[in-house]
Amino acid sequence: MPEPKTIPTPLADDIDELKLDPLDAHDDKFDPEDEYRPEPVADPGPPAWMDGSLRIGIHTSITGSYLNALEAARKLGCNALQIFSASPRMWQGGPSRIPETDAAAFRARRTELGLGPLVIHANYLINLAGTQPMLRTRSIQAFQDELIRAVSLGADFLVVHPGARGESQIDAAIANIVDSIKQATRRVPLGKLRILIENTAGMGTAVGSRLQEVAAIVRGLSLLGAGVCLDTAHLFAAGYDISSEAGLESTIAQIDQSIGLDNVYVWHVNDSKIPLGGKVDRHENIGEGKIKAAAFGRILQHPKLGASVTTGLPGRAFILETPIEEPGDDRKNVAKLWELSGIDGPAVEKGFTMLTSALKKKRAAHRKEAAKSAKATAKKIQDKKKKG
Repeated sequence: MPEPKTIPTPLADDIDELKLDPLDAHDDKFDPEDEYRPEPVADPGPPAWMDGSLRIGIHTSITGSYLNALEAARKLGCNALQIFSASPRMWQGGPSRIPETDAAAFRARRTELGLGPLVIHANYLINLAGTQPMLRTRSIQAFQDELIRAVSLGADFLVVHPGARGESQIDAAIANIVDSIKQATRRVPLGKLRILIENTAGMGTAVGSRLQEVAAIVRGLSLLGAGVCLDTAHLFAAGYDISSEAGLESTIAQIDQSIGLDNVYVWHVNDSKIPLGGKVDRHENIGEGKIKAAAFGRILQHPKLGASVTTGLPGRAFILETPIEEPGDDRKNVAKLWELSGIDGPAVEKGFTMLTSALKKKRAAHRKEAAKSAKATAKKIQDKKKKG
């Protein structure tokens, strides 16, 4: 018995050519093969954290386990977070790859907690603007390792400092940064991960203290879809007066004209120990520095910076990098941001802090030992000079 003939469904562009009525172009009879055809994969929608709600987080520690960072964010009343994926002050800060079992557990727990976005901050030693061959090679490799770990953990953003240009001219340094990032991303499928360039305070020859410099880097990385992370303390130290109402409006206008507000996905929210234009990067607790609490209230509630569907950018995150000198400083800064935003944040675990009394003592002992070592090194150098 001959098999029944199946009439193929023509594409819309073929209907006129076949002289068929569109309504007649579909065969509604049962086809036995339909039972074995997989359902088409649905297009993934936006992540849950892009629901238009305000996203506030803090940099949490991965000490002991990546999962600990998630639990700390939850206990502190955050709905977003930032982490390091390895030690930020060592070239070999850990393995370049994360075991898939650990990464999968992290991704699953993050989904359960509804935390997002997840921001990863790249190693501080990376200098994408560097021209010295060894430094440049190590920086590109280290940044590629950061990309691989970020993708593995399911991060949404990877923030990196542009680097210092040394004796290079600014245009050459920007070209170097763009090329370094392009080299690092080769053969690394980024998926949903977006690279963010962070502005700087202007210390030494650091690139990125001017908004135009950050904008030029992002333009050079347009094919990668790179964006920007703006740090409030860095902006202020670089001379952008975000502490006053008029100064904030002026700064927002400059951001929009140079970078474009839609390209700013993350704000690092830090008060500044340094006066306006001081060009030194020193973070302070919210409301205790030169920027003042009222300014952060204006930032968090500004219609162009929040999560409004019509004027803001849903999913934009405000991440604290404030110092934790005393137990509870972290919890107080998170609570302060929610208070200044005018919105009730998630529940907080009473008394929780990332800085326990025991850890504070350990940190003090470490600093004392480091100071002693630095003093001894300085004395050796001085003695050597005298002998020379």
